[in-house]
Amino acid sequence: MSEIPPPPSPALPAGVTVLDLPGKTVYLVGTAHVSAKSVQDVRDTVAAVAPDTIAVELCEPRYRGMKGADGWKNTDIFRVVREKKATFLLAQLAMQAFYRRLGKQLEVQPGAEMLAGIECAEATGARLELMDRRIDITLKRIWRGLGLWQKAKLVFLMCTAVFGGDDIGEDEIESLKNRDQLEGLMGEMGKGFPGVKERLIDERDVYLSQKIRTMPGQRIVAVAGAGHVPGIAAHVREEIPLAPLEELPPPSPWSKVWPWLIPLLVVALVAWGFVRGGTDRGIESIAIWIAANGVFAAVGAILALAHPLTVLSAFVAAPITSLNPMIAAGWVAGLVQAWVRPPTVGDFEALPASLETFRGFMANPAIRILLVVVLTNLGSSIGTFTAIPWIAARF
Repeated sequence: MSEIPPPPSPALPAGVTVLDLPGKTVYLVGTAHVSAKSVQDVRDTVAAVAPDTIAVELCEPRYRGMKGADGWKNTDIFRVVREKKATFLLAQLAMQAFYRRLGKQLEVQPGAEMLAGIECAEATGARLELMDRRIDITLKRIWRGLGLWQKAKLVFLMCTAVFGGDDIGEDEIESLKNRDQLEGLMGEMGKGFPGVKERLIDERDVYLSQKIRTMPGQRIVAVAGAGHVPGIAAHVREEIPLAPLEELPPPSPWSKVWPWLIPLLVVALVAWGFVRGGTDRGIESIAIWIAANGVFAAVGAILALAHPLTVLSAFVAAPITSLNPMIAAGWVAGLVQAWVRPPTVGDFEALPASLETFRGFMANPAIRILLVVVLTNLGSSIGTFTAIPWIAARF
């Protein structure tokens, strides 16, 4: 009796990498995140493979945000400010703004290829798996790994990417799927921001690979950005614990000390002014401290288009909060802004549309509260580091 030949391999899109693992075959679809062709690649791969499991490069919060149109309605802006999450929420909105700008230009919904994977799972009955690390953990690991100068440079580049730059053609978006070009791009990023590349790309390569390696199913279609494909393929056969990648790096001992050293230094300088120069010199030192902190914090609030009462609260709070590491001027100003201009449900519903233009971004009251927090804190910090040498130079 002649042997029955094995069934032919299914016809797959060019961007699919096949990974043979013990007990399973993974069809890894490398995509561009704003690409009509990537959406079709996902659908074609699912149709060709008939998988048991479909995995997408999403975490639970991003999945809920993508699937739930009402997700933003439930945002408690007071809680966001109190729990010191304003900066991270603003960073997420900035990234969404960048992808929405590209998506509107190319007439493709950002993350449409992930939605295609989700819809295919629902239509075929395949098991749906979310395989990415939580976005808040990724952002916090990136932020804590940067120095002050790198943080400032990264924020500037993010703002430029969101609101500036020329239109990007669809052919250029598709060119990102060329692995050599994409790896070269990541290499350039690594030169300027090695910590960003490590935590945004390299760590998530490992995380995605381990999720895929332990995923149930014999035939798995995994949808991930093309830039992650080489890293996933390199690590998917290794057993690597994920717990270290889900932890937040502990703050350095110095980061716990210097917030208290600055107030002590300021108090010492003011006291020394009274000793060396008498009452007049001491009062001048206090006036410099109040003026520098208050003015720069108020300017930050003004740049965020804050309410006049918020600007006043920033001016009053900054000289006090700068001497107390447990509270920040931006938190006070943000809460005041939320009180005088509370965002409505409609404002949160309008967030996706607000992200498409700079004017819309600045006009949304919910976003404005986040900007008030961030820019007021930035202004207060500038004021602190302006006042200290100014006071010391008068001796």
